[in-house]
Order: sequence, then structure tokens, then C-alpha cells
Amino acid sequence: MSPTRSERPLRTVVRAVVVLALLLGWSAAAGSAAHAGDRAGRQAAVSVRGGDTLYSTGARCTVGFNARSNSTLYALVSGRCAQGARTWYADAALTVAVGVTAGVSFPGTDYASIRYTNTAVAYPGEVSLGAGAGTRDITHAAHPVVGQSVCHVGRTTGYLCGTVQAVNVTINYGGGTVYGLFRSTICSEPGDTGGPAFSGGTAVGIIVAGSGNCSSGGSTYYQPVTEWLSAYGLSVY
Repeated sequence: MSPTRSERPLRTVVRAVVVLALLLGWSAAAGSAAHAGDRAGRQAAVSVRGGDTLYSTGARCTVGFNARSNSTLYALVSGRCAQGARTWYADAALTVAVGVTAGVSFPGTDYASIRYTNTAVAYPGEVSLGAGAGTRDITHAAHPVVGQSVCHVGRTTGYLCGTVQAVNVTINYGGGTVYGLFRSTICSEPGDTGGPAFSGGTAVGIIVAGSGNCSSGGSTYYQPVTEWLSAYGLSVY
């Protein structure tokens, strides 16, 4: 009788272990699904707009403006900054891929386009004015004119405003000559390259170079956005 009585608890324990294993397996799968959902939720909460930063291996570029061709969306960035980069991410850890380089022009001109490929991320047609300063909706683009009021947003110096001083300016970078730029009275500093320049809700250019600094005074040079949009068949929105 003893052997018979001892088998029942053993079978009960075995069944309990099997049931527990099944429950743990179900819980692990549910946990994986929950984590995947969390990741998707975080990704869906990501937005990339003008003034934000995109990252690639060895590169960090500011988005000038978002643009579109039909239903395909693009980021406009400095050509010099985007040279040699292929895949772009919304975060410095390179975990949220958002697009790939579609075209680069430098020297001669200084612009590039990044085609957005991640539909889980939002790409508003506006620019960020900096932490706590809100956004500016951009509805169209135009070539700048001398005397026009203009503002820009730089990653280093933030949101600043001034006037257009000159158009059709040529400058010589270390890597080559760029033509057809315009210059403003606004100062800029290293790190500001690629920032959007606009007049009200009109996109006019992106920062490509500067002279002087914001302590002693200076000026900033921009690639006009209309030339760029025309080259790639894009429009701001």
C-alpha cells in the first residue's frame, strides 16, 4: 500500500510542474508581446520636424524642413553634413530608424534629402523653436529678398531673428565653393549648421555657414530652400 500512496503525490507534483511551466510559457509570450507593444507605442510617439536632429553612424544633422513628393515624405538637411551617411535614426543610440539618404549635393550647392521610411513616426510640416518655445507651422517656401525679416533656429544658439543682408553670395568652404547663398544679420555658432531659416510661415533656407559669433557679432549664410525643392521635386507642407 505504501508504494501506491507515494505515487499519487508524485503524479500530482509532476502535473503541477507541467501546468506551471505552461503558465510561465504563456506569461513569457505575453510579456514579449507587451514589450513589443511598448516599443511600438514609444516609436509612434516620436516626431521629427524642422530643427530636430537626425543621427547616422558618425554623423549628426539638423533637419531644416520636412517636405513631400505626393505621399512620400523627406527631410531637408545640409549636403556637407549628410555626405557618406546612409541610414538615419531619430535617436543618438541609433535604435529608431526613420529613413535613408535620397540625394546629396556638395560642393556647388549644399543640400541633401533624406527619404522617410518609418511610417510609425510622425513628420509634422513645422519647425521646432527650441525647448519650451513651441513650434512654427511652415506652409510654403520662397526665395529671400534683401531687407526681408528672417528668423532661424540653431542647435547651439536657438531661436534668433534679423534681416536678409545679401543674396546670390558665394563662399569657399574648406571642402569646396558654394554658390547662390544668402546672408543675414543673425549670428550663429558651431553646431547651428542645418537649422531652418524662415520668414513667418515661409521657408527660405537652412544654415550652412557663419562668420563671427554671438558674443562679438556676426552673420550667417544659408542655402535657399526653393532651389533645393526644385532640384528634388518637393514641396513643404
